[in-house]
Amino acid sequence: MGTPDFAVPCLKALIDSDDNVVGVFTQPDKPKGRGYKLQPTPVKAVAQEHGIDVYQPVSLKKGDDAQEAFKILKELNPDLIIVVAYGQILPKHILDLPKYGCINIHASILPKYRGAAPIQWCVMNGDKKTGVTSMLMEEGLDTGDMLITAETDIDINETVSELHDRLSEMGSDVLIKTIEALKEGKLNPQKQDDSKSCYAPMITKDMCRIDFSDTAINIHNKIRAITGYTILNGKRLKLYRTQICDRVVSGCECGSIVDEKSLTVVCGDGKCITLLEVQPEGSKRMKTEDFLRGNKLTAGIKFE
Repeated sequence: MGTPDFAVPCLKALIDSDDNVVGVFTQPDKPKGRGYKLQPTPVKAVAQEHGIDVYQPVSLKKGDDAQEAFKILKELNPDLIIVVAYGQILPKHILDLPKYGCINIHASILPKYRGAAPIQWCVMNGDKKTGVTSMLMEEGLDTGDMLITAETDIDINETVSELHDRLSEMGSDVLIKTIEALKEGKLNPQKQDDSKSCYAPMITKDMCRIDFSDTAINIHNKIRAITGYTILNGKRLKLYRTQICDRVVSGCECGSIVDEKSLTVVCGDGKCITLLEVQPEGSKRMKTEDFLRGNKLTAGIKFE
């Protein structure tokens, strides 16, 4: 059970293993692009390429769809259900169905960052480490017993998309190791320490507005975590990539451009960040030097 790109390496690893994937559950197709044509989820596309039956119930918890989904699951009679970024909560009667239960691959070092957006929040909070954890699923949100954890360092300039891709590959390794340990009877489930848990809620658009009165490091982390935006000359400017400068400025309002040639901006703590990749309103993502060729800015101009 999985839906986005993050789950694809796990599905591919299962397909390449000796295990028999009897079916794939994923979210319903959604319209995308200019024509709003229905597009298969990344997991569905891979499953279809390999001739695996795909099921896309709107809900697993209520309605005719949920009843039909449970009927299908009972007919498939899986020994194990793997869940990777599926996007639906599994009710207890599904959790109890497989012989060996349900295993979730979660993109954090549990019990930290339970919830929908663990990768974004660990980057936004400036964490230096993260990882992937496999766990036995239960009714609580990411509260099940931990099985296997893999850790990795986070570079100070690493963006969420870069970290996402690394963790998705790590997730497939953790999954295969977990299944191998399960077969060999070597799994050692560990209870989570709830006192050390924190919640990683979904990211909303209003979080992305950049407030340059904040510190340089907080702004830098937010941009690399969720893609920030600001207003320049009345138009929205998305901010994709930045770097922290050694430069410290006093006597300038936060949000002011202090170097128009490199698009360096002063923040609330007097430290500066340089914008490296931006996207002007109505245009495409580009490097800052390309943006500056068509936009003549001067020092002192302030982002709103």
